[in-house]
Formats: sequence, C-alpha cells, structure tokens
Amino acid sequence: MSSQIDYTTNELRRRILSGQAAPGERMVELELSAQLAVSRTPIRIALGELEKEGLLERLPTRGFRVRQFSVDEVANAVDVRGVLEGMAARQAAERGISPELQAELRACIDEGRLLLEKAAAAGHVIDAARWVPMNARFHAALVDAAGNSTLVSALAHVSKTPMAGAGALSLNGSLPLLEFGFIQRAQSDHEDVLAALLAGEGARAEALMREHAHRSRDNKRELMARLQKTAAA
Repeated sequence: MSSQIDYTTNELRRRILSGQAAPGERMVELELSAQLAVSRTPIRIALGELEKEGLLERLPTRGFRVRQFSVDEVANAVDVRGVLEGMAARQAAERGISPELQAELRACIDEGRLLLEKAAAAGHVIDAARWVPMNARFHAALVDAAGNSTLVSALAHVSKTPMAGAGALSLNGSLPLLEFGFIQRAQSDHEDVLAALLAGEGARAEALMREHAHRSRDNKRELMARLQKTAAA
C-alpha cells in the first residue's frame, strides 16, 4: 500500500506542477483511480497530502480542486521564509542550543546522509517519503530553538502558500539527477548551519539559512519549468 500511495502522490504532484492538471480542475477519486490503476484508498490519502502541501484546496461540498498559484507567488513566499528562518537561526545561535536540540539536528543530518547514500546506489532517486518529513523536522527544530512565538506564527502564515513551507519539497522522482543535486546541496547546507549554531556564530547561521531558502526558491522555479517543458513536448 505504501508504494501505491507514494506513486499516486508523486504522479498527482507531477501533474499539478507541470500544468497538466490545471488550476481549478476537480480531482475526482473515481476517475483518478481508473487512470492510475490503483484503488480509491491511495487516491484519497494522496489528495489529503497534496492539500497539506498547498497544491489542492478542499471544496465546500466534497472533494478537491487544483489550487491557483503562480511561480512568482511561490518564490516570494520562499524569500520571506528565508528571512524568518535566518532570524530564527541567529537567535538560536545567540541563545545557545540545548543538547536535546543538538541531538535532533544531528539525527536529521545523519538520516539525510543515509538517504543520499541509498539514492546514489539506486539511480539517484531520493526517498521523498523519508526526506520530506526529516527536512521539516530540521527546520522546525531550528525555529523552535529561537524561542520566538511571533516568528513561529509568521512562518506558519507564509507556509500556507503552495510549495513555500519546509515540508513541501516538490520531489516526484521524474527528474532524479536534478532532484538528487538539489538534495545533496540542501544536506550540505544543513551541516553548515549546525556547525554555525554550535560555534555560536549567529550572523553566519542567519546568512546560511537565507541562502538555503534562496536556493530552494531557484530549485522550485527550475523544477517546475522542466516539468512544464516535458509535459508540453
């Protein structure tokens, strides 16, 4: 069942990001089940996951439709997230990070290394089902360490924009080498941020997180452009 859910989620995400599923289009479970040759259970789970990512919106009556958004809207939201997460990193470094936070960040980094090693040995396809929640945990732990509830609220608001949150990476396996490169650099960024935090280097930690978001913004632009080009071919 988990493989069917992953396949269904990835395929529906690809359709949305490539423009194959147009903004406003209804996602009908029965039709999707027939198209993808899977039962309605993985379809239902995938639709709920894509709603969390901001790619779908729930209809007032029943079901989902593709949410209207532009690449520029996503880019602007990611830029704002970078500023906020940079502030969080600086404040966390200045406060000093607890042993518990160190352990959580190290655990995320260790898992990231393992996922990259496995992907390198398997056609460079990243296990998105594990990378995405791990990445979200890393970012959430960093933000919590700042001890700034206003900042947390601001980030939650920004993350409502499709693909803008740390837990909304647009991995679907259709462009494995490109996605592998993105994740490889993200992993390096995580390791550099932790090093800055441990050294109490607030300004460096802030700059690293802002650059990390800047790269995420550009990655999303490139990935969406590639998917749309492939869909039009």
